[in-house]
Amino acid sequence: MQSLGASFTILSSTESTNNYAMQRVHARLAKHGEAWFALEQTRGKGQRNKSWHSNPGENIILSVVVEPGFLLPTQSFLLNAAIALGTHDFFRKYAGPEVRIKWPNDIFWHDRKAGGILIESAIRSGKWLYAVAGIGLNINQHHFANDLKATSLYVITGNQFDVIKLAGELCGFLDNRYRQLQAGNKILILEDYRNAMYKLNETMLFRNKETTFSGQIKGVSPEGALIIETGQKKVQKWQWGELQWIFPG
Repeated sequence: MQSLGASFTILSSTESTNNYAMQRVHARLAKHGEAWFALEQTRGKGQRNKSWHSNPGENIILSVVVEPGFLLPTQSFLLNAAIALGTHDFFRKYAGPEVRIKWPNDIFWHDRKAGGILIESAIRSGKWLYAVAGIGLNINQHHFANDLKATSLYVITGNQFDVIKLAGELCGFLDNRYRQLQAGNKILILEDYRNAMYKLNETMLFRNKETTFSGQIKGVSPEGALIIETGQKKVQKWQWGELQWIFPG
């Protein structure tokens, strides 16, 4: 099995690296470990059908194909956790210990978003054939017109970086965590993910369809549910999409 990023293709421009990779998956032209890096993405995708904006040539825009057939489709959070951890490990190398994973798959530095992850899957007859992990990380961008709470490695460190070189390095961090998962180290992946969680053991304000409430973030379940402790030590589990974080200001 080749390492993630062993095949690394640079695209000058594409609509979306995830779309590009998924087209190759559906055409049966993709192989495990293939990675596509784009200098420009014209219609980048984020979670909940949100768009992902990135200045051309300044950031990491990367999609990697994996074959997670050793997992059931119902274990998708384990893959999410491994990819998020690999991205976290990489960014932490340059930005320091303040890097955290905001559940389920955003990369934060202090209270500012530095990147996000979108994983899309190809499943047939209940078997996981392929998954495409799309990663966007702010590297050299320093002006964020539409998101005042964003940050980048340049903003954090004051240094400019070679984004193509860093994208290749990121693939190595992703491969390390993926191989841990493939080797059966699921408990380690979940423990490391929990320890890297944004606002772990802190009280935050949330909103669901019915009300606004506060609770302390205690971790995540093996299925990926956010575990929150509210009044009288009551523990609740929330699936992705059921909650909205409320930040002061």
